[in-house]
Amino acid sequence: MLHLQSTTRPQWFEQVDARLDEVLIDHAHCEKKAAGTAMNLIFHYVENRELCQEMTEIVNEELEHFHMVLELLEKRGIRFRRLRPSQYGSKLHELIRKQEPQRAIDRLLVAGLIEARSCERFSALADHVDDAELAAFYRGLFESEARHHSTYTRLARHYGSEEQINERLAELYAAEAAIIAEGEPLPRMHS
Repeated sequence: MLHLQSTTRPQWFEQVDARLDEVLIDHAHCEKKAAGTAMNLIFHYVENRELCQEMTEIVNEELEHFHMVLELLEKRGIRFRRLRPSQYGSKLHELIRKQEPQRAIDRLLVAGLIEARSCERFSALADHVDDAELAAFYRGLFESEARHHSTYTRLARHYGSEEQINERLAELYAAEAAIIAEGEPLPRMHS
């Protein structure tokens, strides 16, 4: 379903073990950014009624997840604060083409790709942590993130042929795998 070309590196689990607090804080920021991405798509593609409806639902779910992570942080005595983000999202956004309709295709596919990686990370985190509450929390988020991934990919098909979408998806999946393989020193959800 997710079609990712790589899995989480062992180094990421080391980062999680060393700085789980920062990974959780970063997760809250990721949910907020995901809501912002969906909202921006509404503004840019207002003429697409289906896209606007689907993005409204995603905005609401992502903000709900944001508040859920904030509650989790508070419960654990972790102060929510600014963090320097990983370069994962910005590197993916650099791949977005500038001209329409390719820009719409890429924006939707990149958003879907980020959701797919989040899904994979939530599953990996749920299996890795010894904390039953945290494992259950991440397993509970898996389904909605997978649905978001599917929604973004399906909506991209409004802007190009099946062949164009599949070809671009293959290119973006390969690029995403290379970005993940690079890793980075910050303990982040997508580092």
